[in-house]
Amino acid sequence: MQRIFYILLLIFMFSEASAQFVMRNNLYNRVAPDSIDLDYYSKKKPLQAVGEIVALNLGVWSFDRYILKGDFAYISLNTIKDNFKKGFVWDNDKLPTNLFNHPYNGNLFYNSARSSGFNYWQSGGFALGGSLMWEMFMEREFPSTNDVIATPIGGMALGEIFYRTSDLVLDDRARGGDRFGRELAGLVISPMRGLSRIVSGDAWRVRPSSGSQFGSPELSVELSAGVRFLELKDKIFDKGSGFTSSISIEYGDKFDNESVTPYDYFNIVGNINIHSSQPLIGQINAMGRLWGSDLVDSKKDYLGLAAFQYFDFYDSDTISSVSNKKPYEFGTPASFGLALLYKDRRHQEWHMDGHAHLSAILLGATLSDYYALDERNYNWGSGFGWKAGVNISFKDKIGFSWLHEGYRIFTWEGYPEDLEDLSSVDFRTLNVQGDKSNAILHATTFRSDIKIYQHNYFSILSTLYSRRTNYAYYADIESLTGELRFMYTYKF
Repeated sequence: MQRIFYILLLIFMFSEASAQFVMRNNLYNRVAPDSIDLDYYSKKKPLQAVGEIVALNLGVWSFDRYILKGDFAYISLNTIKDNFKKGFVWDNDKLPTNLFNHPYNGNLFYNSARSSGFNYWQSGGFALGGSLMWEMFMEREFPSTNDVIATPIGGMALGEIFYRTSDLVLDDRARGGDRFGRELAGLVISPMRGLSRIVSGDAWRVRPSSGSQFGSPELSVELSAGVRFLELKDKIFDKGSGFTSSISIEYGDKFDNESVTPYDYFNIVGNINIHSSQPLIGQINAMGRLWGSDLVDSKKDYLGLAAFQYFDFYDSDTISSVSNKKPYEFGTPASFGLALLYKDRRHQEWHMDGHAHLSAILLGATLSDYYALDERNYNWGSGFGWKAGVNISFKDKIGFSWLHEGYRIFTWEGYPEDLEDLSSVDFRTLNVQGDKSNAILHATTFRSDIKIYQHNYFSILSTLYSRRTNYAYYADIESLTGELRFMYTYKF
């Protein structure tokens, strides 16, 4: 199942690039959203939304039960009763399962409501309902505390990005093969929106206007491919090199705070590894603006204040045959914060902007050096984070950027000090966040881009990952990992 989720993400990423192509080569001139379109697609259909969520959960359960024959899918009235009696626990699934697969599933719940006329906040409530239905009724495992947080909140972040991206390719005026291609692309990008259009008949209904919900926003896409070198400090460097690729998408104008609606500006970055020693998806970073206000808006300077939602996911695997330790593994599927955004308007040839973010982490996870139970080797927690960055370029010929991300995650609910052997306990009932500890994580990236010809660039990226975890009952651990990437980049 995890590979299926990863394949869907890859399809989405490259569909984003095709969306950019469609916008540049559209047979029709896209304009601001028509009030007729907004009225038509804003009609709330609660029964349709609930029906799709219930059908989705039943469909996934049937696949797990009758095709995969997973033990957790053999449910009964007794298992449902036990779930309500026991209540919520912290589960021990793999980090990619909890920090990516579940938020992706939350995006499906979210878009069942979003495509049924509900807005960003209302659709989040439906995502929560879909998650609760699955946790309480559809598994014989006890309901998961982390899932009921990561699934709806992470689903809101991914869901709105997918919904807005599908809006770029759909056009109710198109016919024939062009219409089929657009509807298929929309179905791939946002499956539940595509399904809703099929159920309602909108997938083939020709209308006099495009049906666009968001008009024609600014959109930039960067596709990169090259080689990656990863090394864990003081370990033998033997498996840390290989091919890699990445995509970066920026939607909307972050320096325009007029009539702000959730995710009218967002940025998403994904790194895809193409060598055996590393996971396929190594990194996903997404941030979407929820609110904004101008503080300074002059001919020389711009300074704005904005509220953002964040979704961060970092994964790696062992690169040394001597040590079984992973270089890094962490993520924050549920995080919100405020940001200051600056842009220099004094110079025509030079471009410079910067940003600084401070966020509250409702749910985060970080690699553990001691906790190893079932499929889990990380600690859950909450805390705060920060991001800061600067971008400088000259005539779009050469550019430099610096980005620093920091996270402070506290694991409050640890197991007792005298519990030395975790293998002696039942992982299904041990209800802890992990090792009682607090972790400080940093990811600092320097990047340079040199223009080769037109849209083609040569890129060099250097990233340093560091972690210090202070444990209550064990020795503190520090980890340092370096990454270097040489990439060919095409900017749409």
